[in-house]
Amino acid sequence: MHILILGGTTEARALAGLLHGEVRVTSSLAGRVASPRLPAGEVRIGGFGGAEGLAQWLREHAVDAVIDATHPFAERISFNAAGAAATAHVPLLALRRPGWVPEKGDDWHEVRSLEAAAGALDGLGDRVFLTTGRMGLAAFAACPQWFLVRSVDPPEPPMPARTDVLLDRGPFTLAGERDLLARHRIDVLVTKDSGGTATAPKLTAAREANIPVVLVRRPPVPEGVQVATTPEEAAAWVSRGPGRS
Repeated sequence: MHILILGGTTEARALAGLLHGEVRVTSSLAGRVASPRLPAGEVRIGGFGGAEGLAQWLREHAVDAVIDATHPFAERISFNAAGAAATAHVPLLALRRPGWVPEKGDDWHEVRSLEAAAGALDGLGDRVFLTTGRMGLAAFAACPQWFLVRSVDPPEPPMPARTDVLLDRGPFTLAGERDLLARHRIDVLVTKDSGGTATAPKLTAAREANIPVVLVRRPPVPEGVQVATTPEEAAAWVSRGPGRS
């Protein structure tokens, strides 16, 4: 059995480790990170050329099932995967960590896009900790606030005029996030609803410091696609035989 795993997330790497040795596993990484953490099994890097290109790749490489374990905000890739799987008649599973849920004391301002997040900043704070990744900084380019941008690789313009860049990769600790917020005098946090534990400590640190959070909610999984919330659930889906309930 040949399984294609889309994505370089923590869950994707864990799933590849669970399946490696049991089935043939190929992990596909987008190539947006210069030095990605490589999973077990075969690895390919780069795009497929949209849904048509992915469907052709599935046929040419005799793929028996696709698991979309991309970042929850990789909306285009997820919809391409759904289209390609349907075209190639290959079972598809989406592996998505659960989203974050507010706790007592949180001051969350939930929005649906990066542009809406930029618009929500007025009146919330002047020193912004921006953790939405380096690809969406253009949405904040016209904002007058000062930004601390954290990303794995250096971002490129356009970006806010007043920006400091912090190159770092999670997981992050609560003590480290507390120190970062205090040291940079952060008074508002902007983040995406990535879910999981690797980057969640910033939310706890913001709650403790009474800092408001602008949270971009994730897009939905394509209609009709079955969802697993853990690598173990996804591995069990493969073991049962992809496409079976």
